Amino acid sequence: MSNLTEQKCIPCESDIPALTEEEIQKLIKEVPDWQVAEVDNIPRLQRSFDFKNFADALKFTNAVGEIAEDEGHHPVITLTWGEVTVEWWTHNIKGLHKNDFIMAAKTSERYQ
Repeated sequence: MSNLTEQKCIPCESDIPALTEEEIQKLIKEVPDWQVAEVDNIPRLQRSFDFKNFADALKFTNAVGEIAEDEGHHPVITLTWGEVTVEWWTHNIKGLHKNDFIMAAKTSERYQ
């Protein structure tokens, strides 16, 4: 796993710029299995995780919730039987920030 897991999110003000496409392409290499998806014209990091049952999916969802609270950065999490989809983006800049890649890496680490 990349060193992103060792980094902390920084507070984002609404006047900071979103990452450029070049910056996104560099960072996406550090979070295998994540993809950039456009939702309402806003790029998001998105990944689905598979589980053998609902209980394991719920446990993972709660673990992601804990790291989100610890970092002060919160995703959209969709929980269904045997699958959890997580989306990270920075709401106030309507785009991606390095924080989103940090959180994607930490999310993947919880799946290990």
